[in-house]
Amino acid sequence: MPKRESSVVGREFGNGVRAAIERTGLTQRRLAELLGWQEAKISDLLAGKGGVTKEEVIALLAYCRTTAEERERLVALFLESGEKGWLQFPEDGVPDQVHTFIEHEKKAKKIIAWSPTLVPGVLQIPEYVQVVTEASPVIEADDVPAVTAARSVRAKILDGTRQFVFYVHEFALRLQVGGPEVWREQLAHLLRVSVRTYVSIRIIPASAGMHAGTSGGFYVMEFPKYPTVVYLETLNRCLFLDDAETVKVYDTTLKHLAAVALESGSPGEFHPWAPTDPGVTVSRHRALVTLVTRRAGPKLPRSSARTCGGVAA
Repeated sequence: MPKRESSVVGREFGNGVRAAIERTGLTQRRLAELLGWQEAKISDLLAGKGGVTKEEVIALLAYCRTTAEERERLVALFLESGEKGWLQFPEDGVPDQVHTFIEHEKKAKKIIAWSPTLVPGVLQIPEYVQVVTEASPVIEADDVPAVTAARSVRAKILDGTRQFVFYVHEFALRLQVGGPEVWREQLAHLLRVSVRTYVSIRIIPASAGMHAGTSGGFYVMEFPKYPTVVYLETLNRCLFLDDAETVKVYDTTLKHLAAVALESGSPGEFHPWAPTDPGVTVSRHRALVTLVTRRAGPKLPRSSARTCGGVAA
């Protein structure tokens, strides 16, 4: 198989082979000598770039003494590595907890997310996460605490080592997940996060009507060394797409979303919409807090209001 650009499934294959090699205690150089290969050939294989045949893969795995089950899985990944896209079937039925997705999030230099129905996952507070998890038809009640904890941990990637752009529909912010108290704290959290210089939150207002993003939410992850990856998920499946033609389609969709999103200023600024009640006019940081207090009853505690973008409600 000729060498190619690294792909998602190719990297998954490479990671599996790397783990098998590490268990042998052999260095990549020594293994290359045993196989009669150049060391660069193994490096390309581990990076998901191909450059080997199925027979050579089997020979390498034989030296690693992999089990029949592991060998079958890795060979299957190798054969898929030249395809456009990769559909994964999570064993626990929870797409956003797939190891492949989480690892790609960590390696991305920029993440752009479009979320039409809920607050984006990495921006969700634990209480919000729990309610969303409890409502899932594919997660058993006994598994809710563990899945909630795992999902909440994903928020740690908001650490300034990468850039984030979140497109969120107005309806996603108006949806009272977990009731008024959880909802208000979730919106207050968005305001606190929005002042970070590496986070941009753009709102698609209901007044935009029909727009390019109505087909569903998605993630776009850009990397220093790999081609851009588009990630989509259903209730119990997830799909990785990294061919140039598909990535261009989603890039165009993001440009259309940017065109209808409310104006944003410099990175880190959050510009919520003005409340839809006629005659109500509020400043940008106060807008979301005003929406919360008008829709959810009692005002936010002063301590929360003071931390919402540095502006008192």
